[in-house]
Amino acid sequence: MNLYLLLKSLHLISVISWMAGLLYLPRIFVYHAENNSEKKTSEVFKTMERKLFFYIMTPAMILSWLFGIFLIYSIGFQQIGQTWMILKIVFVTILTFYHFYLGKILARFKFDKNIHSHKFYRFINEIPTLLLIFIVFVVVFKPL
Repeated sequence: MNLYLLLKSLHLISVISWMAGLLYLPRIFVYHAENNSEKKTSEVFKTMERKLFFYIMTPAMILSWLFGIFLIYSIGFQQIGQTWMILKIVFVTILTFYHFYLGKILARFKFDKNIHSHKFYRFINEIPTLLLIFIVFVVVFKPL
């Protein structure tokens, strides 16, 4: 079996799983913010948010980075100097910071300290979509 294609497949599976969480968690925050005053409903959202973040998103993020690094190793570290790779790493780093920002929001909800409206969460839900579009176009077209 071709090691490069195996790593690429595992990287894509991990990224898809991570992106699914990055897109879904803010949507849960929207509903949680809208129903924060209802204690029982809020507890259900807290459980959903915690499990999504810690059992799916974070492992998927770690695996995305690991398989990405293994891919770079397999094609040669000189690829890091190419513009498309620099852009991809910058965008993925922004996604990683976004991931940890969602973790910070998760902690606020956990302690019933949410400070944002449901509209805020609807707005930030677009961030990973835009970054995904940028990353896909950079990787596919590999600009100078």
